[in-house]
Amino acid sequence: MTSVVRAKSGTQWTIEADGHQAVFAEVGGVLRTYRAGDREVVDGFGPDEISPASAGQILAPWPNRIRDGHYSFQGTSHQLAITEPARGVAIHGLTNWARWHAAEQSADAVTLEFDLPPQIGYPWSLLLRTRWSVSADGLRCEQQVTNTSDGDAPWGYSVHPYLQLTGVAVDDIRLQVPGHTRVLADQRLLPIGAVKVAGSEYDFTEPRRVGDLVLDTTFGDIDHGPDGGSAVTIAAPDSSAKIEVWADESFKWWQVFSGDTLHGERFRRSLAIEPMTCPPDAFRSGRDLIVLAPGQTWSATWGIRPHGV
Repeated sequence: MTSVVRAKSGTQWTIEADGHQAVFAEVGGVLRTYRAGDREVVDGFGPDEISPASAGQILAPWPNRIRDGHYSFQGTSHQLAITEPARGVAIHGLTNWARWHAAEQSADAVTLEFDLPPQIGYPWSLLLRTRWSVSADGLRCEQQVTNTSDGDAPWGYSVHPYLQLTGVAVDDIRLQVPGHTRVLADQRLLPIGAVKVAGSEYDFTEPRRVGDLVLDTTFGDIDHGPDGGSAVTIAAPDSSAKIEVWADESFKWWQVFSGDTLHGERFRRSLAIEPMTCPPDAFRSGRDLIVLAPGQTWSATWGIRPHGV
């Protein structure tokens, strides 16, 4: 008998155009690497590694954490598996360790799909379809989801790329976040309120050095541009290099994580910049929770635009 050994992250798909190259992995349908020219834009991982700290993952049908994994929807209570035992929460959804498959592929784009089955705690079926593409303008992600069940389904979405500027420490990054409030969190990183950022160390509405600030922070009350979208940027101290993570009007929240709980070389090596459709614990609060009717398809677009890297 011949044994088959494959990479821990599964099948790999590579796309490239105009000096931009991205690699995606079967397990989680993750963005594993992305580079512009000879510079790494995301802090990725190897094909034979398990995605560290949710690197590059799609977070659906909810981002962030649900308190005790328990919520009620349309009068029915549901209990999810506790996937972060130390904090007693269900974290980052149900798609990040599943095997996705390629539905379409060309030199500069790949579309990955995952058919989420009904299960304990989330008794709805969804078809997720993610089209990734690269061009001179950077990396673009077009996300679709269709409710293939016979009842309304709760939905939230985010992604978890770690951004890096070669040779620039996290402390020295100039960060800009268009959020006027931040969510206050308890020791379990669950929301307990919100405050204005104006005049505080969390005010990044204008570009400012991160310094030694510890960030695992949800920003709300977002400034949206004329097209309805918004963006978070990181830049080198002299602004010679910059990376912009942009998102369309579907994304009303941003999460920024400075990696202080990571170990070894990944400790404060990069910033996770996460556009989110809803805040943490939205299945319980209902805040900006999307409800998909049977047969309904929802779509949103976000991307990464490097400058001078």
